[in-house]
Parts: sequence; structure tokens; C-alpha cells
Amino acid sequence: QVQLVESGGGLVQAGGSLRLSCAASGSIFSINSMGWYRQAPGNQRDLVAAITSGGTTNYADSVKGRFTISRDNAKNTVYLQMNSLKPEDTAVYYCNADIIRISRRSNDYWGQGTQVTVSS
Repeated sequence: QVQLVESGGGLVQAGGSLRLSCAASGSIFSINSMGWYRQAPGNQRDLVAAITSGGTTNYADSVKGRFTISRDNAKNTVYLQMNSLKPEDTAVYYCNADIIRISRRSNDYWGQGTQVTVSS
């Protein structure tokens, strides 16, 4: 069993900051890419940022320069530092990870989601 547990969401005023965390646990051999997606009501789930095991990052244009993704491989944890938040950043944020289990089988896993609300 593998589990992704997110934390750090909440309510913040426009211009403020939040830091999301996502810890993977269970029968993990290694983790390839990790990332954050978000989904606002009525919208599809879109990529916000991703990071490879080697540290290469990728960001949606809408968050470049404001959000920073990082990971701690020793803790199997990925972070999303969100600065200069805007009301349009309001969404449920989901953690995603491509995990190779101890059985050497690879699967895509999702967290339960954490709400981020930015007030104007």
C-alpha cells in the first residue's frame, strides 16, 4: 500500500503565501516525478508544477515566478511554496507521484486534495 498525505492548505488574502506539503508512505522502492495539480469548480484538473527525482522542475505559465516546487527525497516529500497568491489560484490542490513499489511495479498515485482559498 502507498499513501500520499497532503497538508498546508487554507484561507489566505490575496498577496499572501501558503506552503503545501505532501508525504508519500508505504511500500516504496523509489519515486520518479512528483507534482501538484489543481482543480477549481467546473474546471478540469490541471498541472501546477512538477519535479523529477533529479530536481528538474516544470511550471504552469500562470504560476511561474510565484510558486516554487521542491522535494526531499530522503523524506519522500514534495512541497509547493506559493507566494503572491491571487483569487484565481483558489482550487483544490492535489499531490501526484509516480511511485515504484517494493514489488518493482510502478503506479501513479494521488493525494486526497487540500483546499486553497484566496480572498480578494
